[in-house]
This record gives sequence, C-alpha cells and structure tokens, in this order.
Amino acid sequence: MATTPSLSSPVPSARARLRAVDRDDVAAVAQLLPPGATLLPAPPDAVPVLPGRPPMVGYLVLVPADRQPPFPQAAPAPAGAAEDAGTLIRIDPVRRTAEADSRQLDLTYLEFELLAHLVAHPDRVHTRDRLVSTVWGYGHVGDGRTVDVHIARLRRKLGPEFRDAIRTVRRVGYKYVPPVRR
Repeated sequence: MATTPSLSSPVPSARARLRAVDRDDVAAVAQLLPPGATLLPAPPDAVPVLPGRPPMVGYLVLVPADRQPPFPQAAPAPAGAAEDAGTLIRIDPVRRTAEADSRQLDLTYLEFELLAHLVAHPDRVHTRDRLVSTVWGYGHVGDGRTVDVHIARLRRKLGPEFRDAIRTVRRVGYKYVPPVRR
C-alpha cells in the first residue's frame, strides 16, 4: 500500500503538495503558504462538483503584490497570439474598452460590465438572477427583464457578425460562446 507524503516534508514540485485527506484529518496548510500570504475558504460555487464524488473544498490564497508568487507562472503569449487563436472579442479592463474584430464598441458602464463578465466565463451558462447579482450588485432592485434588455442592446452593438456570441439558454439565462474566425 502506498503512503501519502506528509505536508510538513519538503516537496520538489507544487503538484506533489496535493493529497487526499480523510474526513477527520486536519491538514497543516500554513507550512505551504509563502510569508505574508492569507488563506481564505473559496465560495462554494467556485469549486466544481463531480457527480458521485464527495464535495471538494477550495481555498483562495492571497499573496502580497510585492512578493514573488510561489507558483509557476505561464509564459506570456507572444504579440498577436490572441488573434491567431481566434479571439475576436477583446476586453481591456484597465482602459475599460471592448473591441469586436478590432472595431471599438461604444458601451455603457453596465453593458461593458455585462460583456466583460460573460467573456471572462466562456461557455458557462449564467442565470438572469446571477447576472443581476454579479453585474448590477446585490443592492439592485429589478428583475430578469433588465438583463434581457441589456443583452439585446449588447447584441445590437456587437453587430450581425458577433451577435450570436451571446447565446440564450431558454428558461435559464445566457452564455458567451467565443466566435471563431471564418
């Protein structure tokens, strides 16, 4: 029978740090965190649920910006790689701009937030209520029709070639399907 390595033993890679724990087992994760990092439980909806498997527990690790990240970073994509991969709708959250095939979109604040949220979560179905709480905020008073109106305006502004990127999922909500270059 194979034994699992202890969390306190030094490990050569980040992957070796993963191990299954029993229901009553207490994991000493503080030893794995870099100095100054904070560990928070992840929201339940951020952790995948696998059918027929026990629920998973996720954590968010917050690391100060001035510290070297403890995890390997992906190499930055070369210039033009996003367009080569077929990304036709681009969101720049810093400048708060959106482009559809290099054409600047003139969006309102909420239209931008809605499009940015959908593009950040491609192929994921979002209910109207979830979009209202995420994009408009918890204090918003309104209904799902508000989302429908904003989606219709967004589709108009995306134009006929990109309006199908935001798909309606009947009786549920909407999802963003990244368009591909034809």
